[in-house]
Amino acid sequence: MFFPEKIKSIKDDDKVLEIGPGGTPFERADVFLDRKFDNESEAKFQRGNTEKLKTSKPVFFYDGKAFPFKDKEFDYVICSHVIEHVEDVESFLNEIVRVAKAGYIEFPTVYYEYLYNFDPHLNFVSLKNDTIFWMPKSETKINDFKSINKFFFETLNKSYVDLVNDLKEYMFQGFEWKEGIKHERVAEINDLIFEYEIDNIEKSKEQLILELNNTKSDLNQLRSEMESHKKTMLCKVQSGVDYLKKIIK
Repeated sequence: MFFPEKIKSIKDDDKVLEIGPGGTPFERADVFLDRKFDNESEAKFQRGNTEKLKTSKPVFFYDGKAFPFKDKEFDYVICSHVIEHVEDVESFLNEIVRVAKAGYIEFPTVYYEYLYNFDPHLNFVSLKNDTIFWMPKSETKINDFKSINKFFFETLNKSYVDLVNDLKEYMFQGFEWKEGIKHERVAEINDLIFEYEIDNIEKSKEQLILELNNTKSDLNQLRSEMESHKKTMLCKVQSGVDYLKKIIK
């Protein structure tokens, strides 16, 4: 989890579920839910080669479909870096809303996926205007970059921690939700680009135009001041010449 500070709505008496805790569970979680795999090597692969969860708290396993809980059994559910792994995003999100009243979701962005393209990650996910937009990676041409990914992977992996922490605002998104999660499957990867990036491009364009106009205005002002200074200097020079002429006479 890269934005724990965004989790602000958990009350002291809330019953909290965490889905896919990996080896580093969120300390406030009371119950854990994880996917059941055929063997430990696959489970470790899916949790990013982290250590197996060690906890005295209840841990439940499911088959990737319905969660083994009653409707609204939890006050809050944490789902950090799981949605990109699931085969059926729509059903998964519906199950989250079914078993909890509110929660927090965090996931990698399309930019992260194009850099690392980890095999366990099945989906591109993006948050815009309080709506989760997603599409299966298999419906894109990202695998055309596999050879490039492999070429750069070793270098990228050496500086992984520094890179993702320095650029985490671009690499990941996280948000709290309450009562429901709006989501939509998209068909174009452009629909997953950050909306604020487009806004920033427009703002940068407007700012550049403003700065150019200001620079032009400053240049005009400087030119005017230089002309005025030039005239003043010429007047002083002429006065000096006239004075010298009088002395010489």
